Amino acid sequence: MNTEHIAIRPYRLDDAAEVFKAVRESIAELSRWMPWCHPEYCLDESRSWLEMQVPAFQQGTSFEFAIESADERILGGCGLNQIDKQCLRANLGYWVRSGATRRGVATTAVGLLREWGFQHTDLMRFEIVIAAENQASLKVARKAGAIREGIARDRLLLHGAVHNAEIFSFIRRDHVRA
Repeated sequence: MNTEHIAIRPYRLDDAAEVFKAVRESIAELSRWMPWCHPEYCLDESRSWLEMQVPAFQQGTSFEFAIESADERILGGCGLNQIDKQCLRANLGYWVRSGATRRGVATTAVGLLREWGFQHTDLMRFEIVIAAENQASLKVARKAGAIREGIARDRLLLHGAVHNAEIFSFIRRDHVRA
């Protein structure tokens, strides 16, 4: 799925080097909120993660996408994961490399992912769980039109510390009416 300037597409195994570069560029901003992103992050971690995600997409257990610019540069990632098939819900997550922030990339990608998810899955609910202190991600959720449902106390464990989280959602029935 794409707009004029931003596209999302399923990750490929040959994305490892570009994902690695995007993550390494962004460690200072991402590592506070995403424990998988750490100062020692290496190319093998990108490869290993992609080796799990590509078959997970094919099996329908996780749907992870590269966010690309019009010139096919990887700008970040987004996905539907932690899928609960019984309750037909998934976590919706996103990140954008530091050099591409504050340009609407994440907001656009979230909209494309929401559209893709409601068109290609039977999931009824996408949840965005954001550390209450993560102002940039909170702004993205609001701008993308997610509905704020409240605060979950001590919902996230990041680097050994608990954090309250703001919960946002997209619901299929709201999307169908729009």
